Amino acid sequence: MVLRPTASTWTQNLEMPSRLFGQQGSSDYELYEEEGEFVLTIDMPGFETDEIDLAWDDGVLNVAAEHVDDDRGRKKTYHRRFRFPKIVDDEEIAATYTNGVLEVTLPTAGPETRGREIPLEGETAD
Repeated sequence: MVLRPTASTWTQNLEMPSRLFGQQGSSDYELYEEEGEFVLTIDMPGFETDEIDLAWDDGVLNVAAEHVDDDRGRKKTYHRRFRFPKIVDDEEIAATYTNGVLEVTLPTAGPETRGREIPLEGETAD
């Protein structure tokens, strides 16, 4: 049996941020709800508008992008899926891309939420 090191073990002694290795945390986007719509902003510098694909499918927004730099022999990709807790009016979804920031507005179709609330058991902090 061959043991392969995980990313956390082989990078632990390197003095580089883990983002260099493609681990994107929640800091690359912001999602909030205001006045009957969701607003999603994603930091996506280095892409052109025609390199970004947005797709809506059954309550899920799919964001994908790919940029090929032939001069440097590099390819940059981005992919993330966002599921929304309310019904969205998919005919009214709008998106803009300005100065490396993608902003998507998703108007809700009503106040009702999708799914159901799940009770949480456990101890509370004092």
